[in-house]
Amino acid sequence: MPQKIPEIVAAVDLGSNSFHMIVCSLKDGKMHIIDRIKEMVRLASGLDKKNHLDLITQKRALECLERFGQRIGNLPSESVRCVGTSTLRNATNSRQFILKAERALGHPIHVISGVEEARLIYQGVAYSLSSSATKRFVMDIGGGSTEYIIGTDDKPRIKESLNMGCVSVSNLFFPDGKLSAQAVDDALLFAQQKLDPHQKNYNHKNWDEAIGASGSLRAIQKVLEATGWSNNGITLEGLDKLMERIKSVKHINDLNLPELDPERLPVFPGGAVIVAATFKALGIEQMTVSDGALREGLVYDLLGRIYNRDIRSETVQMLSDRYHTDQAHADRIKKTLHTMLKQIELFSDDDNKENGINFLDWAADLHEMGRDIAHSQYHKHGAYIIANADLAGFSKQDQAIVSVLIKSHRRKFSMKRFEGLSEPWQQYAPFMTILLRLAILLHRNRNDIELPEFSITIVKSKLKLTFPEGWLDQSPLTRADLNKEADYLKAAGFKLSCF
Repeated sequence: MPQKIPEIVAAVDLGSNSFHMIVCSLKDGKMHIIDRIKEMVRLASGLDKKNHLDLITQKRALECLERFGQRIGNLPSESVRCVGTSTLRNATNSRQFILKAERALGHPIHVISGVEEARLIYQGVAYSLSSSATKRFVMDIGGGSTEYIIGTDDKPRIKESLNMGCVSVSNLFFPDGKLSAQAVDDALLFAQQKLDPHQKNYNHKNWDEAIGASGSLRAIQKVLEATGWSNNGITLEGLDKLMERIKSVKHINDLNLPELDPERLPVFPGGAVIVAATFKALGIEQMTVSDGALREGLVYDLLGRIYNRDIRSETVQMLSDRYHTDQAHADRIKKTLHTMLKQIELFSDDDNKENGINFLDWAADLHEMGRDIAHSQYHKHGAYIIANADLAGFSKQDQAIVSVLIKSHRRKFSMKRFEGLSEPWQQYAPFMTILLRLAILLHRNRNDIELPEFSITIVKSKLKLTFPEGWLDQSPLTRADLNKEADYLKAAGFKLSCF
């Protein structure tokens, strides 16, 4: 938990169609929205056939983030959560763009998986509703992906993210705004094919209430109600009439739909097709649209971290249980890690220190999880799982850090493994890994006998461990292990001395 509870928190959602920001005041654990900003950036439209994000779209996005940054640039980083979604998951030059985007915004940007996006969307919806429905079906249409969730109260139970969105479907089937009955039918078939493997899980028999959460769904609801095609949110009958209208004209400019924002018009047909396909595939008759969405979910997730209810720790505990790790051994290693961290100034500020300690603790908890698959090369098995699994609360950057710590905790120490990490973890992670390696080494006997008091110093690439006089002589296996570790580190440009 931060030393001081922040008064203002903010969340930024770098969506594939729109960028959103909300700023909230925080008092007594409750949030009150004090500012909202939304801009249509259409990030997904900037992807070419090789998923390279073009410079024109990048410029548009960076200008938007500079405006956002003017509003929240003075907030401490622990008070802000910024995430990228589908387009930044898919763009081949995502990392280069994010570096520029972070400078424009003034805060770190984390890319999240589709399933993590779904979890956060459901969380935002659940907190914004007063419905007493026992089971909710929630869908959210983004620019590049559509998320589907079934949950109970505030807990998502089933989550899925499909690679279709209002921008991508509009670009694929309605280029330059051209419409036709055949193009609409082709788009509907495309969406239904995407949904087909998930019909059983998300069928209307498995939930009590359908809720939509996105600009596309709000726009469709407004159009249906303004035309008189529905008087109760989004309905199947209303969608059928909307599809007939879209099929009847040759260009989006001829739609002439009331209450449709001109900025929404270029991607409206793609969003409408996804909704219509979803209704028919899952047997939905009616859907309510919620005000809550991803950014609200981000804020509530941030509150959990602020008030020491970090979902990432729950995820680590789940993995620890699932892969039968030795928790007592992990606790010994964490205790030694904390002893060492108290003696050195590894991190430049309190926020990085708190995050760094979390990453080390999680790596200690999970460093042996790969043993549940195979003893040989178990560190690689564990690292692969962490890097590629859908882990609630973790961004892709978070997972990369924990993964590289686990992969590097034994045997060869390769500096190349750290090159792909986001800043400032490129510079911190090698030293964090060395501390983890040493803590594990010192507890090789896996017993509860306390280690003697020892000291550690780090000066640039030189590390020194000092034990009580005679202790290393009485611990020949530890001395041998430390000598071998010194050889591993020497090959990577570090010098370890033990006395």
